[in-house]
Amino acid sequence: MLKLSLPIPLFLIVFLLKQICCNELTFELPDNAKECFHEKLKIGSKYTLEFQVVTGGNYDVDVELKSPSGKILFQVQKKQYDQIERTADEDGVYQFCFSNEFSTYTHKVIYIDWRVDGDPEHEISSANPRVAEGALTMIESKVGNIHRNLESCIDYQTHHRLREATGRARAEDLQERVQIWSIGQFILIIIVAIGTVLLLRSFFTDRRTPSSMTWHR
Repeated sequence: MLKLSLPIPLFLIVFLLKQICCNELTFELPDNAKECFHEKLKIGSKYTLEFQVVTGGNYDVDVELKSPSGKILFQVQKKQYDQIERTADEDGVYQFCFSNEFSTYTHKVIYIDWRVDGDPEHEISSANPRVAEGALTMIESKVGNIHRNLESCIDYQTHHRLREATGRARAEDLQERVQIWSIGQFILIIIVAIGTVLLLRSFFTDRRTPSSMTWHR
């Protein structure tokens, strides 16, 4: 019986045959500021940009995506969440920017997920293509399924954490507003109470002056 022995490095190479380059980042965007990121891509590369405003202000941000030639591929204003899927139609450095210039006093916390698929620079070739295409086809398929399932789990957990963080930020903001409103109401009640006491005292105060008083023996 023929036994197939697979060295660990070869197994890892098979696992990374169709590797997807993925970068996740959470950063803080100050008020009246703009932050840009750059990525070099080849023609035919499929890329996906997903962003979400986690905390800050009205949970909105301006987003702009430019090609290497300076052409605007995507532009949106005051958006909380969106996902952009494109295919690179030219070689060069692509630029995507996040702007908070419309806000003068609130900063934002933004999550981005940048994925590139099909770029030769991000792929690792196998040292033995014949083995990878033949004997390891079933293993590669199984590993690919496991990889996709793990990616789905990671994406689900990431979005769950983002929703939890956004909900917590909204709850804290609401709590702060309720506290401020309660303090304002308390101060107003104190002012009204003091005003009422002073007004009632004025009704029962003797307003006669000493010069108007007469003495009788």
